[in-house]
Amino acid sequence: MKIACHTWAFNDLTLPEALGTIARMGFRYVDIGSGAHINAQRAATDPRKEASEIRADLEAFNLDISDLYLMLPRISLADEERRRKEIDLYKALIPFAQALGTPGITLSPGLAHPAEDTTAYERTRDALREMVDWGKQAGLRISIEPHMDSMAQKPDITQQLLKDVEGLALTLDWGALVCQNVAHDEIVKLLPKARHVQIRQAARAQLQTPFERGRIDMPKVVEALRDYNGVVCVKYMKVPGPHGLLEVNTVRESVRLRDVLRATAQPA
Repeated sequence: MKIACHTWAFNDLTLPEALGTIARMGFRYVDIGSGAHINAQRAATDPRKEASEIRADLEAFNLDISDLYLMLPRISLADEERRRKEIDLYKALIPFAQALGTPGITLSPGLAHPAEDTTAYERTRDALREMVDWGKQAGLRISIEPHMDSMAQKPDITQQLLKDVEGLALTLDWGALVCQNVAHDEIVKLLPKARHVQIRQAARAQLQTPFERGRIDMPKVVEALRDYNGVVCVKYMKVPGPHGLLEVNTVRESVRLRDVLRATAQPA
């Protein structure tokens, strides 16, 4: 099993410091997310320069990038100017993603809208179709990560988007679904569409917990992943947040979960 660590576990550090920390923890794959570690506007303006600096750090720490998460949630907005700005920024970041050497890009499936906004789904679907086409032309696989407060929160709407957007894949965040009380068997049904998997300990109404307080059965998860050939990213986040995301020691929790995944994945 190839196991990565997400840089969002170390948003209080610079990107080189985060990469160095992840490498010293013994990981060889890393997910990089926009936000504290990537200036999207600068990367869009000078993609080769920005990518070359990050690649130099990856090589220095003997790390391979396993995913690039671009948090661009406004693709569902009714405000066409703001929606278009988000899509255009994504297009401008494609050369950056290519130069960085990421195998794929994870996107947010858009901000959630109330049920009475009957065209929100269509706006999201159409934006993702355009974004997947641009990714395909660049040789990149594009996936969405279903999560709370998004247009794809539960498996049913996620499956509908995957059906309606040809070529769209899935970044499966196990904890985000467990937090919503989605059953293990329902999560497993999403795996055939998964390009990438992210995991941390979580529980109902708690998006992140220390390992001993989590309710995810890791042996069952590993068994479900037997036919999955992608990378599994240990994705803890540094600061507490909504949906019961508890503050944890991200170094300790990341290493502990990695070791549990490794040990469970070993043949008996």
